[in-house]
Amino acid sequence: MTHAPLDGLRVLAVSQFGAGPFGTQVLADLGAEVVKIEDPTVGGDVSRYVPPYQGAGDSLYFQAFNRGKKSLALDLRHPEAAGVLHDLVRVSHAVYNNLRGDLPAKLGLTYETLGRVNPAIVCCSLSGFGTTGPRAAEPAYDYLIQGYAGWMALTGEPDGPPGKCGVSVVDFAGGYVSIVGLMAGLWDAQRTGRGRDLDVSLLDTAVSMLSYFAIWSLNRDWEPQRVEDGGHQTLVPAQNFRTRDGWIVVFCNKEKFWEALVDALELPELARDLRFASFADRLANKAALLAILGPRLAARTTADWLGRLRGRVPCAPVNSMRQALEDAQVRARGMILEVEHPEFGTLREVASPIQTEGAVTHPAPAPRLGEHTDALLASLLGYTPERIAALHASGVFGGDPRTR
Repeated sequence: MTHAPLDGLRVLAVSQFGAGPFGTQVLADLGAEVVKIEDPTVGGDVSRYVPPYQGAGDSLYFQAFNRGKKSLALDLRHPEAAGVLHDLVRVSHAVYNNLRGDLPAKLGLTYETLGRVNPAIVCCSLSGFGTTGPRAAEPAYDYLIQGYAGWMALTGEPDGPPGKCGVSVVDFAGGYVSIVGLMAGLWDAQRTGRGRDLDVSLLDTAVSMLSYFAIWSLNRDWEPQRVEDGGHQTLVPAQNFRTRDGWIVVFCNKEKFWEALVDALELPELARDLRFASFADRLANKAALLAILGPRLAARTTADWLGRLRGRVPCAPVNSMRQALEDAQVRARGMILEVEHPEFGTLREVASPIQTEGAVTHPAPAPRLGEHTDALLASLLGYTPERIAALHASGVFGGDPRTR
């Protein structure tokens, strides 16, 4: 069997909650050894305690972000922590954190400090606002950034309040972006033998994703508006439409799709109507066009329209989450995997979206707090049982793990 693509890569991850653990789980799913350094003084990653489905220092929320990782309990503020951390850095390739922007430097997690220990170490920071600027010391989360970056002002119905995306898309995008940055740093370190800092923020990620909206606003007199039925800002028809029993998404971003839609709807007169002859014409006469398309699409069921449109016009049902998870294409792609958990039993989870030979398909569950502390100290660092016991006694690992 082919080895995992990231087999042999070791990443120390000082991260919690959503964005950072989401990103580093991608690495673990591709075979990297992700050592999760958790603060024992606060009970480890806060997501261990997120309701509603909890166990003893564990939760389904935590399991969603941390499968296949190892946990090492270490109080980074303890006087003896730096020695342990530096020993781990010597045998690792990267140090990743998603702390508040001012904390990596304070805790010695930047290249300025760790590069002296291992010149090739790559240090990646994912924070809310970045490590520079007037808001660097402030915490930020997906909810806040969706509002701060202008996303909420663009989301929802025109006469409704600002809305947020139903999933934590900024957190997840930030996780992905930070891993792209980390891999770029690792590639350069492989060539040069010298690591670097990589500074990624949720705000920067969200602003970058304004993309064409931003270039229109920055260079022309254009102001985005919320569009009815989730419609595109400039393409018509490209939105949700009611059907007899639900909703369907239609997206005509090419003239050939518009032509195919007219044919499938059995409305040949629209193809000859000069009001709808081009993208610009359809935008200018949007209300008139939707007054024709809306009733037509509402006359049949979603399944009926999918049968008529699929393969000809870009379209999709507006699924419930359960319907999405049970979809034949999702299942055919192996996007639901099973993880055996000692307390929760067999957990079904969504898999990594990166599919390649050797990727981990039967991962271990997310670890107990400090589960791998002693084993990692012995196997990676060669610490003797006596030294490990002395460090436990000092409190650097939060005390004797047998008493936790």
